[in-house]
Amino acid sequence: MATSNAALNSSITDLGEGKAYALHNTMPLDGRVSAYPKSARGFAPSNCYLLVEESGAILLDTGFNGHRRSLFEQIGSIITSDTPLSIFPLRQNEFMSVGNVAALAKEFNVVECFSQGRENMDFWFDFELEEFGPKKEEDKLFPTTILGAELQCHVGGNTSRPIIGINAPIRLISTMWIYDEGTRTLFSSDMFSHVWQDNPDGPWLVVDDDKVTTSAFVSSFLLNTRYWWIEGIDTATIRAGIADVFDRCDIETLAPGYGTILRGRELVERQFTVLDEVLRDMDRSVVKSRYIPRDMER
Repeated sequence: MATSNAALNSSITDLGEGKAYALHNTMPLDGRVSAYPKSARGFAPSNCYLLVEESGAILLDTGFNGHRRSLFEQIGSIITSDTPLSIFPLRQNEFMSVGNVAALAKEFNVVECFSQGRENMDFWFDFELEEFGPKKEEDKLFPTTILGAELQCHVGGNTSRPIIGINAPIRLISTMWIYDEGTRTLFSSDMFSHVWQDNPDGPWLVVDDDKVTTSAFVSSFLLNTRYWWIEGIDTATIRAGIADVFDRCDIETLAPGYGTILRGRELVERQFTVLDEVLRDMDRSVVKSRYIPRDMER
């Protein structure tokens, strides 16, 4: 199920019987969105994800500041201002993941922010400070919950709804993937984000009918975005890590931080197969690394 606000090009997709929602805020692709090749034209959403139980919710990423009002309306249509809300940024040093952390805490009942090891997350993420300098302990907006080595937490503290953090096996910056057993969804941040649409209304979820996932297309997409560096490196460890995720997790849906959500076991398997082929063919045993001038597309 999807609901939309055409004026704002925002929409919500239910990913699993009220257990997980995709919050889409659409951007035109006109050469300015670094998550896509400069020549890409069309539309793609910035996706945040709200995982829900009666006892509370977890928000994966907090969106761009420019989408704040739309995003808050989306969240408020699903949970109340009293619902205990945890925040889990998948990329702690990227605006799309953390841009609205402090603002959310002022409008919703944010009870914690998950981190792999950084304390005082709300201090670090407060982009609305009028005065610079150290803040007092009593000024903290919410506590930081440091995840253990297993990188596991629970939606609303419900032990029957675990979500598992995975250090992304392929990444440019520190990035988490999240696997939700309750909906069999892999939230893959900036990977598997290569499907955009001609229409600003999507669709933002496709089932077993993705036509663009070919080795040539995915290779070009990666090289013309943040994975420009993979050509001519040793890709064996990366390939092994990605294969391990696919083997360990029963993935029915791939939910990236940008672009179209991909659903269906065969479609998911094709994404992993094609990515493995691309990395195999980019290995230094096959091709040499080379200098690429800025804005040169491959």
